[in-house]
Amino acid sequence: MPTGLYARSLIIIIAPVVILQSVVTVVFMERHWQLVTKRLSESVVQDIAAITAMVEERPVGADNSDIVRIAREHLGLNVSILAPEPLPAPAPKPFFNILDGILSEEVTRQIGRPFWIDTVGNSKIVEIRIQLADHVLRVFAPRNSAYASNTHIFLVWMVGTSLVLMIIAILFLRNQIRPIQALAAAAEGFGRGQPMPSDFRPRGASEVRRASLAFIQMRDRIERQMEQRTAMLTGVSHDLRTILTRFRLQLALLGEGEDQDELSQDVDEMQRMLEGYLAFAKDEAGEDVGECDLAQMLGKFHNDAKLQGRQISVDIVGDPRIAVRPDSFARMITNLVANAMRHGTRVRIRASHEGRWLTVTVEDDGPGIAPDQREEVFKPFVRLDTARNIDSGGTGLGLAIARDIARSHGGDILLSESKLGGLRALVRIPA
Repeated sequence: MPTGLYARSLIIIIAPVVILQSVVTVVFMERHWQLVTKRLSESVVQDIAAITAMVEERPVGADNSDIVRIAREHLGLNVSILAPEPLPAPAPKPFFNILDGILSEEVTRQIGRPFWIDTVGNSKIVEIRIQLADHVLRVFAPRNSAYASNTHIFLVWMVGTSLVLMIIAILFLRNQIRPIQALAAAAEGFGRGQPMPSDFRPRGASEVRRASLAFIQMRDRIERQMEQRTAMLTGVSHDLRTILTRFRLQLALLGEGEDQDELSQDVDEMQRMLEGYLAFAKDEAGEDVGECDLAQMLGKFHNDAKLQGRQISVDIVGDPRIAVRPDSFARMITNLVANAMRHGTRVRIRASHEGRWLTVTVEDDGPGIAPDQREEVFKPFVRLDTARNIDSGGTGLGLAIARDIARSHGGDILLSESKLGGLRALVRIPA
């Protein structure tokens, strides 16, 4: 079965019509066409049987011109009485011709003499030869007198009207499916952070209109919620940064000393943690979708790897140009690569852009993550490193931010075991 609603709806319309046409055709062929042809063939063969009896009752050598005249004027048959000769060889039987079978059956039943029939040669004439004792009777009968030749008109009208009705139904169905397709495209685009099409509006059937209106209202509520959260975070960020700036000024006035250095480190840690929390709660969906060069983005990690003493390899398959939210996507990949460099010495990045899907894998040779903990690390503030030094273990937001960005693009991130021995992060998004 096809997966699309339009294709399935076409099957729902076309299948019953085809089944009905098939049943009607079979019933018509069995009950009407064959019956009418049988009755016409019976009538023609009865006339031929009467002529055969008249010829056989005449003495040998008698004049049979009156029989030929009566057959032509009153029966519509062109009759010739030939000298005794062998009948022609049987002609090839047509694949589908009910006349040949019914006419042969009637000649055998009513006349009971050796015969030869040609229903294929001339399309308007049927030739019948009957072997008599002293003669060969040759009869040319009009084809329409023994066969329901105009019956196909019914089938033509039936098929023609069915095609017209199906075309009308298909056109109507396309107009009904189009609003559903527009709603699905708008919902998918909104999930990927794309702006809603300007021509999108509720239309179609009442149920589709209700669904479209509910989607528009839901989108408006989400956008208002995002705007409120952005405003709140802006205020919180401003207030906290102001306090941290005061701390730095007061520490600068205290002068140098061991206590002052420790307090400065604490302020730096607070600043870094604040930036991490705000980045996690930041409205990434507000960024517009644009074209990004994947090769240029991944190439920047070579310098980072040299500075940290790591080995990194980058492999790109397919078109390096992708349609994503550039800043969000770069942040997601940076988080994954930074996590790999933090725990491993060898990092391998492979990107594949084929069709409408982009797949990026980041592998390392670090200790990896146990299978039962691979979903836990995506939760905010979860750190597998239990060291007291926060800097060594991070804030526990890198993977959470990465998965949120991937899902906002309409994809996801999956973790598994790497062939290098460590962790393998698989990103799959439509691009």
